[in-house]
Amino acid sequence: MTRAIQKYMVAAKWGRIVNLSSTSAVGNRGQVNYSAAKAGMQGFTKTLAIELGKYGVTANAIAPGFIATDMTAATAARLGVSFEDFQAGAAQGIPVQRVGQPEDIANAVSFFVSDAAGFVSGQVLYVAGGPVI
Repeated sequence: MTRAIQKYMVAAKWGRIVNLSSTSAVGNRGQVNYSAAKAGMQGFTKTLAIELGKYGVTANAIAPGFIATDMTAATAARLGVSFEDFQAGAAQGIPVQRVGQPEDIANAVSFFVSDAAGFVSGQVLYVAGGPVI
């Protein structure tokens, strides 16, 4: 997608690229392949910021934590736990004591694509309800 759109953004001398990563980029037991892919997305984003910045194009990434989605519901089902119990258990380990909602990610995207983020590039925003180590 980035390859397809970057030439138009460069020509326009303006653009916003927002990639999706995950908190799993810093490591997640049992998901070495997923963690590697999400860490790669962060490196990809930072390199895009370096290469495209001089053309007025910013590139940032959002790394969600636990977000209540069909994917996390499917994980609960696979584990044989109700989705409500799965979310409650996850919320106990999150400093803000709740799981994220899709709107939390949409709000971060909204900032990154706005004019207000014109001096923000090459960043990874962890939308996870607290620090990610």
